Amino acid sequence: MIDHERDLASVREATERLLNDASSWDNAAVAEPSRLPGWTRGHVLAHISRNADALVNVLRGRPMYASAETRDADIERDADRPLDVQLADLRATGERFQEAGAEPADWSRTVELRNGVTDSASRIPFRRWVEVALHHVDLGVGYELEDLPEEFVLREIEFLTERFTGNASVPPTRVLAADGTGAWTTGSAEGTEVTVSGPSPELLGWLAGRRDGSALKTEGGPLPELPPL
Repeated sequence: MIDHERDLASVREATERLLNDASSWDNAAVAEPSRLPGWTRGHVLAHISRNADALVNVLRGRPMYASAETRDADIERDADRPLDVQLADLRATGERFQEAGAEPADWSRTVELRNGVTDSASRIPFRRWVEVALHHVDLGVGYELEDLPEEFVLREIEFLTERFTGNASVPPTRVLAADGTGAWTTGSAEGTEVTVSGPSPELLGWLAGRRDGSALKTEGGPLPELPPL
């Protein structure tokens, strides 16, 4: 069962970890490329901040973003800000998200995100944790998938395998953590099953589009090509 309060605490910890890492940078570091194509670290930081506001909107029953164009424009607008402004925004928006999460609410209700996607309100704190943690890795500053908490890694693997379940472009796939901590199925219900195994951070990297899967072992066929997230 999802514990949204525990996830809110994990979001706070992940945000503080990111703020602590970024506090040692300078403005030149913010302008350097991130690991996301076409985005600087400033773009990533701006996205994390704007995502916090967007998820506050979700929790309070408002549209997540006014439009896709507005979302993209806001990130571009904020990407070139100096480090101190970026960090102040990240801290303030993180606090606003925590405040929204502390409000009395029916956490079993269904909420709407982007592009008609719906989810339980109780899973929104985990979704925020994903944004903060994976984009911390995307900054390319020494925080890697292997540094993520094991609980987070296993839950995000489960979330992503659920996302690809039933996708006709992905063959039936069994995903196995090499240390025996988890096993999941995903992809289409038809076809020859492929088994993909390896260290859980590598599995997460492949499923989340952060690594090419070359460190994984496959049986029954080649490594499935996953659609973009």
